[in-house]
Amino acid sequence: MNSKLQTPEVDKLFEAILTLKNKDDCYKFFSDLCTIKELLAMAQRIEVAEMLVDKMTYLDIADKTGASTATISRVNRSLTYGEDGYRIAFERLGIMPGSD
Repeated sequence: MNSKLQTPEVDKLFEAILTLKNKDDCYKFFSDLCTIKELLAMAQRIEVAEMLVDKMTYLDIADKTGASTATISRVNRSLTYGEDGYRIAFERLGIMPGSD
């Protein structure tokens, strides 16, 4: 885990997120916390990650999502060399190879 990321403030943020019970709670919390642009950018990264898992090409992903190749590359790096956060979430959502 990235030690620069692990701070009491980030811990508090994650604890607050863990209290959310449903999508409606998430919409309310993240609408207050993030700008629309920030929230849509995070959602786009999830979509890009799912497409990368499905072995789609960068050009197809860029065409379908509007994401830049730099964003796609950053997401791909996270999938390949990151902390496995996408993998954990995708397995729990049933959209990752090897998920139950």
